[in-house]
Amino acid sequence: MDFRAQIEQLLNDFLAQRPDLFLIDITFSASDHIRVILDGDQGVTLQDCLDASRAIEFNMDREEHDFSLEVMSAGLSAPLSSIRQYRKNIGRNLEIFLNDGTEIEGELSKVEDDHITLILKYRKPKEIGKGKVDVVEEKNIPYSNIKKALVVIQF
Repeated sequence: MDFRAQIEQLLNDFLAQRPDLFLIDITFSASDHIRVILDGDQGVTLQDCLDASRAIEFNMDREEHDFSLEVMSAGLSAPLSSIRQYRKNIGRNLEIFLNDGTEIEGELSKVEDDHITLILKYRKPKEIGKGKVDVVEEKNIPYSNIKKALVVIQF
């Protein structure tokens, strides 16, 4: 088994023991620097990252293949990239950048296999008379239309 396959197998074995965690990305540089980005249904702790790192490092022979390993969580500012990440953020506000260049912000209310549903709240001018009215609407957005989705951090 080649080096990359060994690392991926060790990581998959670790994740099989920890079904609350899931892989976002794994990259291998030309200089054998490995970066693993994890997320979890209830977030990722420092201990989770240490456990994943140990599951890989303790089962590889550095005399045979020298490498550096970095295991981290996806982070709050990272774009959502998997359906599982969308599901864990139901009830939070998302800022969605669509492929056509428009931006939408709303509360994530539903996650399906092919789309998400946002609840949009905004004010629009009255049809008759002066002033504005509050509007609440649901908008379905297919994943294929999403260029980038970010969780809006509120303090």
